[in-house]
Amino acid sequence: MNSVTLTDAAVEHLKKIVEKDAKNIGFRLSVKKTGCSGFKYVTDVIEAAKENDIHFVAQQNLQVFVDPSCMEFMKELIIDYVTDELKQKRLVFVNPNEKNRCGCGESFQM
Repeated sequence: MNSVTLTDAAVEHLKKIVEKDAKNIGFRLSVKKTGCSGFKYVTDVIEAAKENDIHFVAQQNLQVFVDPSCMEFMKELIIDYVTDELKQKRLVFVNPNEKNRCGCGESFQM
């Protein structure tokens, strides 16, 4: 699966979260309908994959699972971990296929 790219900073952040509990196997990426623009990316640390999840291994052997029903939202997606202007660290999702993003940056339209 080459649709999703994770920066080294995102991988380091996610690995720390996943490794907090030995039961965790990786993280799952999906999209849910929400917000003022329509959709939001969702990341969950998981102990087991869902039956139809698409699986790939990112840098540093980070196990990534993607909800197959969300693949249309993942094409060319880049996940980064940044410090924003308020000095808060957070994951950011950059997708060149987005048509619009709400003012707060929480949700997007395709």
